[in-house]
Amino acid sequence: MKAVVQDRYGSPDVLELRDVDEPVPADDQVLVRVRAAGLNAYDWHLMRGDPYVARLALGLRGPRARIRGRDFAGVVTAAGRNVRGLGPGDEVFGEVDGTFAEYVCVPDAWVERKPAALNFEQAAALPLAGNTALRALRDVAGLRPGQHVLVNGASGGVGTFAVQIAKALGAEVTGVCGTRNTDLVRTLGADHTVDYTREDFTRAGRRYDVVLDLVAGHGISALRRALTPTGTLVLGGGGRSGQFLGAPVLILKGVALSPFVRQRLRPLVGPAPSKAMLADLRDLAESGRLAPVIDRTYPLAEAPQAIRHLEVEHARGKIVVTV
Repeated sequence: MKAVVQDRYGSPDVLELRDVDEPVPADDQVLVRVRAAGLNAYDWHLMRGDPYVARLALGLRGPRARIRGRDFAGVVTAAGRNVRGLGPGDEVFGEVDGTFAEYVCVPDAWVERKPAALNFEQAAALPLAGNTALRALRDVAGLRPGQHVLVNGASGGVGTFAVQIAKALGAEVTGVCGTRNTDLVRTLGADHTVDYTREDFTRAGRRYDVVLDLVAGHGISALRRALTPTGTLVLGGGGRSGQFLGAPVLILKGVALSPFVRQRLRPLVGPAPSKAMLADLRDLAESGRLAPVIDRTYPLAEAPQAIRHLEVEHARGKIVVTV
């Protein structure tokens, strides 16, 4: 099969389309013919081995997981003997390493039936970013109806889902984004927008019950200024490439300070894929409350260009590779 393979860390130039062996599903896995694969910041962080300290876990000189891609949507072609409820011909979506390929093996616990309301490209955009947004707001922040939430990075992959999920949970939503994206963020349901090129939300004097920070462009003290006295700050990553530690430093500072202040400073670290979360995202999509925003699509052979675009062009919503 064809797959996008990486042997060493570096720019998108290290990615190569190659012929590799088609995987064989284990007893608890399904084999999926990939139709589309969504891109995430996770992909370029892993491609570059960034932040550098992460290489201690990912592989010192190159990633142990050599095929890039994490999100997918496609069709089941085979199922292991312990898999229940899925079989050949089922349209599915989910999250697993190695999805920039024609086929991928996925643990049964990480795959679910695709939302019927979404096509393969839309469904492939949903798992990791949608899971991150849902977990951040519902599970970590405990967002309640009537609360006011600010999403910093509202026009990005996670942010576009976070705005919609916050509205679905009954919150009043403020989205922080650039000038060209304010209309988009409002169409997603934001009650208010802040153009970060003209205004610093941490100095505007407004206070929020929940701040979801997806940018890592402000320090902890600045972010706390935007919270109510008992508000919740969810630190969701972000940051620039080429940093030794990057966003984890901000997250660690928040964790260290949290026991000593009334405000809740909570990290959002590595939300694990699960069938239950995928089912929740599917239900939101089926009900019309959650719709992926697709910036553009690229064919599998142009996956390096797709990641380059994601790194440098501040994509509106999601970028998807079609297979």
